[in-house]
Amino acid sequence: MVDNAAHDRRERRRGRTGQAGSESSRRPDYRSLKNPFLPQPVFSDDQVAAIHDTALRVLEELGIKVLLPQARRVFAGAGALVDEDSQMVKIGRDMVEAALASAPRSIRANGGARERDLMLELGSMAFLAGAGAPNVTDLERGRRPGTLAAFEDLTRLIQHFDVLHMLGPCIEPQDIDNHFRHYAVNRAQLTLSDKFPFVFARGTPQVEDGFEMLRLARGLSEDEFRAGAYCYTIINTNSPRQLDIPMAQGIIDFAKAGQVLVITPFCLAGAMAPITVAGALTLQHAEALAGLTLAQIVRPGAPVVYGSFSSNVDMKSGAPAFGTPEHIKATLGAGQLARFTGLPWRSGGGSAANISDAQAAHETQFALWGSVLAGATVCIHAAGWLEGGLSVSFEKLITDIEALQTVAELCARTPGDEDSIGFEAIAEVQPGGHFFSAGHTMARYRTAFYEPLVADWSNFGNWTQAGSKSATERATGIWKRLLADFQPPASAAATAGVLDEFIARRSEEGGAPPVS
Repeated sequence: MVDNAAHDRRERRRGRTGQAGSESSRRPDYRSLKNPFLPQPVFSDDQVAAIHDTALRVLEELGIKVLLPQARRVFAGAGALVDEDSQMVKIGRDMVEAALASAPRSIRANGGARERDLMLELGSMAFLAGAGAPNVTDLERGRRPGTLAAFEDLTRLIQHFDVLHMLGPCIEPQDIDNHFRHYAVNRAQLTLSDKFPFVFARGTPQVEDGFEMLRLARGLSEDEFRAGAYCYTIINTNSPRQLDIPMAQGIIDFAKAGQVLVITPFCLAGAMAPITVAGALTLQHAEALAGLTLAQIVRPGAPVVYGSFSSNVDMKSGAPAFGTPEHIKATLGAGQLARFTGLPWRSGGGSAANISDAQAAHETQFALWGSVLAGATVCIHAAGWLEGGLSVSFEKLITDIEALQTVAELCARTPGDEDSIGFEAIAEVQPGGHFFSAGHTMARYRTAFYEPLVADWSNFGNWTQAGSKSATERATGIWKRLLADFQPPASAAATAGVLDEFIARRSEEGGAPPVS
């Protein structure tokens, strides 16, 4: 009989069980990634120019509906044609071109520690977990509405993995009243992590609360805060051709404060956008340019990330689909449009699968490769996202990290010097021999290869005796161990006192209702 405990110890030493904390001297750096791949096109240069020109024509001739009166006044003051009765705003191409000229090509995103700072620009690459889900799921507790406890646990896991570079609104904590929810979300991010945080754009009062909490946590004056980018938000247009009240207000508030705006239309071909990839991208481009123009009118030089999240729907049911050929083509085309503008840009991954299974894995990884080959600066929904955004899975977060770390490994330089080429090693081993004990191997074996997080490379017999666990089942053990061992960064934990004082005062004042 095999001693399972001894077997497990051997497997840990070899890094093959996916057990968090397994022994390894390998220390890869996943914190600052540069995309090594040449961007792949899906359209010709002439077609990209035609899409851009048609998007300008959409804004100039058809316009966009802007529901916020203040935003319409801002557009009108800059020369746009505004019809107050219909709330339609027609934006001249000269205004758009001026906005593109003033938007920064590179954005320094300041984390809570300098080693967490990011440069958002073409050629850099950052990954985020799934965001915006109302539900959370795992194998032990099943699918359930999002809670603050689950949000905090997901934030702990995101903090642990360096290949997830920014925080985000992974799930909605529905057990906290929406007058106070933003306090809890911001507190969790600022006390559990030192990564670049997210602030909801749900009306000026909540935004200002978020900014004040950041200033308190980071020890910044208002002028220092406005002089740098310390947080971001995501602005979604209401396709087709509509900008609602909280999103328009968010653009104004974040632009005034000099904080990062990720302006992202969500265009599903055949539903909220033309059924062709080129048509969906034309509408997406027009809507993104409208939001970008508003931001630059408010504050020239405001940090803006061009956003893309276009895919298709199942024409039988109308349900969104992700990781499809059309999703990948739309991402590749969006990359071409972003490079046409010169701006940093975000893409979207994800899966329409209902559980963490083979469908979920291949949809997410195809979407991921679309983002990588398109040269996306930021890929949101890169880990954990299920059901087209209706849930985030603890297990899928872990299994997706494996794919992200594989991509991160491809960003590292592959040595090709004389010693790496290894003539002496080849000469040392006789025909029919092996390289296990060769000097070349012995000098490198501890750090030569990527060590898997969740993949199991043991043979069938050992795998069976260890419990015959699937990758998803092994992932449960990993996230549970990580949460049990988690320690927040000391600098983040130290902010709890000052944040709690602020939250208590604002809560006594009634909090801040969201704006809709």
